[in-house]
Amino acid sequence: MIVPNPTDKGLIDVSGDEHGPLLVDANSTLEPPPPFSYIPQPGPSHLTGSAAAPVESPPQFALYDADYFETSNGNIVSHDPHLNADGEALYRFLLAHADKLPSYRLHCRGTHVEHHTRWVTERANDGTTTSRRETQSETVTDFDFYINVAPPPTIKPIHWSVGDAQPAYRGHMVRETESLGNTQRAKRAVERAYLKWTEERTARGLPPWALSIDGWSENTDHNGVSALQSSKTIRQWADEYCASQKYLKEFVYEKVLYGWNIQQLRSVVRGSIARTMYQGTVEVDFERHGAKIYIKPDNRLSRMLSNKWLKFLSIILCIFPFIWLFKRFHSRGGGRWEVCGGAYAMRRLEPDRIEVLPDDGDTLPGYTAQARNRKILVGMRADEWFSKWEGTIIRSVRGRYQSSTPIFDATDYTHTGDPTFLDTYND
Repeated sequence: MIVPNPTDKGLIDVSGDEHGPLLVDANSTLEPPPPFSYIPQPGPSHLTGSAAAPVESPPQFALYDADYFETSNGNIVSHDPHLNADGEALYRFLLAHADKLPSYRLHCRGTHVEHHTRWVTERANDGTTTSRRETQSETVTDFDFYINVAPPPTIKPIHWSVGDAQPAYRGHMVRETESLGNTQRAKRAVERAYLKWTEERTARGLPPWALSIDGWSENTDHNGVSALQSSKTIRQWADEYCASQKYLKEFVYEKVLYGWNIQQLRSVVRGSIARTMYQGTVEVDFERHGAKIYIKPDNRLSRMLSNKWLKFLSIILCIFPFIWLFKRFHSRGGGRWEVCGGAYAMRRLEPDRIEVLPDDGDTLPGYTAQARNRKILVGMRADEWFSKWEGTIIRSVRGRYQSSTPIFDATDYTHTGDPTFLDTYND
């Protein structure tokens, strides 16, 4: 657009940028300046929100890959030096391996004793012979098998810790209680009562935070459970362990299964074996598999004690008693931390979200169904499990089945075992 000029020097409109036109002398030979444009310079941005310059996101947290090995009963043992020096790494290691579910192994074994008699003839130096009768006893195994009993694969652990008033290993070789940050050795009567209650609690299938028989039921809502009863967090216990300079220290994370009355279930299994008219000696036990995580120092003596053959050799050579004395009484000897773990329910209430539609069933345009929370029981009851496996137990006894490989549910793909046997003998 042309703009009139009072000096009669024609001024022309030179198109500028979005901020407005530039007026330039028409008789001038100078070129107009280039349109203004903002070019951001590299450097830190002080803008926030959507106007901030793009910033590279920090690298994602990578879990430290610690060295460890598994024992024959599924326990995890690690001598990784980083786990003994960094409390955060130890804490993350425990959380990562807590997701691996423990299990029960139902062990059924039947034996009987056979007596064999034979005549033995002996000749003396004078040439005379004498005969005598010898009786030998031999234990014969009739059946010996395992059945894997696992919690539902969707179950997540509830992390728990012991209360300050409960006797536990808190960094020394004796059980202690804690008050206002100070520890003291637990009295023998208190320790015996606590161990007796722990045994009864395990047999009844109660969680580790239950303080009485009536303190829990399978209908208990786990959202309101206060399982962390210690005044210290698990991370603080991990830091305390890493700060210790003891040569044979040990941190134990215990996985506890709860929800089934194991004592009653053991009696029911014995009853089913008795109905087969078996007359021998019967052993029935629910053994825990993969129930503990051990963290131990990275030194030769600690690694030697983790090797069962080297430990057995040290006992034969009478070296182990001196190691035990050093671990028990020396200030730089041993220390145990058994203060926390994970609890895994065989059966419990879990939230389940469902969509609620209108009563008439009509869905209006743009209508979104509302979600409502409800509770459902996840997992089997103990009697349901027994009804499913009773036939397998009876046929295993009658068929004199013997194997160290556990029998597992063919529909459970989280464990390895002997599915061929189950397909043959199960109902």
